[in-house]
Amino acid sequence: MHTYRVAEAARLLGVSDDTVRRWIDQGLLLAEGSPAAIPGAALAARAVERAAAPRDPDVLSSARNRFTGLVTRVQIDGVMAQVDIQAGPHRIVSLMSSEAVRELALEVGSLASAVVKATTVVVETPRA
Repeated sequence: MHTYRVAEAARLLGVSDDTVRRWIDQGLLLAEGSPAAIPGAALAARAVERAAAPRDPDVLSSARNRFTGLVTRVQIDGVMAQVDIQAGPHRIVSLMSSEAVRELALEVGSLASAVVKATTVVVETPRA
């Protein structure tokens, strides 16, 4: 069984170490031993709970991968633009029309969600 330390769990969930410790104290996240070792299955369950955050009730979508974060870069070059969003530990880069950037009023510091629907997903794991 794979276990994670508090700092690793916090990084993977996109929260602070203190938040993970509070969740452990509140019984929202299982941890064993000292220092706290969080079982991988418990961490995965907590990640799924967090991902089930309420969605916009006025929008139906087949996409299941939604990353909400802050716009960290907008680069407009003629007809096309590149927009970078930092969502927790994830950096998402979107290429879109410059017109869309202007219509959405995207600028550094804007709150935005990247909705991803892909036909190919590459999965990697660390070497054992």
